[in-house]
Amino acid sequence: MLRLAASALVVLIAPPLYLILDLAVVGRLGPTELAALSVATLVLATLSTQLTFLSYGTTARSARAFGSGDRERAVAEGVQASWIAAGVGTVISAAGWILAPWITGALVPDDAVASDAASWLRIALFGVPLILLSMAGNGWMRGVQDVRRPVYFVVGGLAVGAVLCVGLVHGVGGLPRLGLEGSAWANLIGQGLTGIAFAWRLVTESRGRLRPDWSVIRAQLSMARDLVLRSLSFQICFISAAAVAARFGVAQVAAHQVVLQLWDFTSLLLDSLAIAAQQLVGAALGATAYGAARSAAKRATVISFGLSVAVAAILAVGVGAIPRIFTDDPQILDAMRTPWWFFVVMLPIAGVVFALDGVLLGSGDAAFLRTATLAGALGAFLPLIWLSLIFDWGLAGIWTGLLAFMCARFAAVVWRVRGGAWVT
Repeated sequence: MLRLAASALVVLIAPPLYLILDLAVVGRLGPTELAALSVATLVLATLSTQLTFLSYGTTARSARAFGSGDRERAVAEGVQASWIAAGVGTVISAAGWILAPWITGALVPDDAVASDAASWLRIALFGVPLILLSMAGNGWMRGVQDVRRPVYFVVGGLAVGAVLCVGLVHGVGGLPRLGLEGSAWANLIGQGLTGIAFAWRLVTESRGRLRPDWSVIRAQLSMARDLVLRSLSFQICFISAAAVAARFGVAQVAAHQVVLQLWDFTSLLLDSLAIAAQQLVGAALGATAYGAARSAAKRATVISFGLSVAVAAILAVGVGAIPRIFTDDPQILDAMRTPWWFFVVMLPIAGVVFALDGVLLGSGDAAFLRTATLAGALGAFLPLIWLSLIFDWGLAGIWTGLLAFMCARFAAVVWRVRGGAWVT
């Protein structure tokens, strides 16, 4: 489980680390270019987030086939997911190229920033089909428990992109100086190489059997619908939380965003264990080894809970020092204490939720997860966020909403797993 989780973690954290480098390189061009890159990458990341079903849905179906001893069918799931990736990616690239100026103009009022962001986005969008092929590739390769190649593909592609980013933005190493557009070309080439590597591996593994199977594609799209709705509910909640926090003042929104970034990083750590649980549970259920599936679920939950408690303890002990890594502004530091303690309390609950999410995804129970997430969002998170604005509850109200959302999901997934309906 830890071996699978380590591979997933590297694949999950590599893109955010590349983005940090990209922001640092472009930031030297000036504030307009940095703002434009931030807006454009936000649009690209939002699109990618909504399409993660290509990874998670494919893993669930591929792992079941692999567990039943049918590796050929497991790889075939990757073939069909790749057809979806190519089709959806092409549509997004075409529509995005046309709509890019309108999208960036709607997000930022500054014409120069919006124009630069649109130029960056129009170049990078050509890589969307290959980005989605990478997601599908990660999905089926996780399903067959091929853990090393995805790391090589993702890290290798982004490493090339990182070198090109420095070279093309500032004209280093004999490369032309393209400024902000150099960042977009580096992103396109780096992501493109990763996508090509995954596509090459799929062709090799499937021995050229690449014909679309519409019955499998329809089944994958059915699961995709549930996962997209689940992902969309997360996006709406966190966008609403940021919008409300911004109305409480500069210090409050800054404090909220810093703690939220720490939450995002911790989520990647816990998500890597959830992915490992998904792989092992899916394979066990495919082999009708129900006892092994329950054992994997229990082991994943214990490890994830233990890890989250350890992180929470570090954050609790470091409450006086860790926030100062991000800012020395006394107002922000004071505002940060409220969400900080909510974060500490929430982490052990999140450890269980993430693990059991992975278990239920491995069993293909996406419809239940969709319903549970929507119920938590509409019944707990969103009402408390907007009541915080109406009654001026501040960050305490917002993070009470997030804690209530996590508790609602905790109750739902624990009930589902204890009930045993997922072991089928």
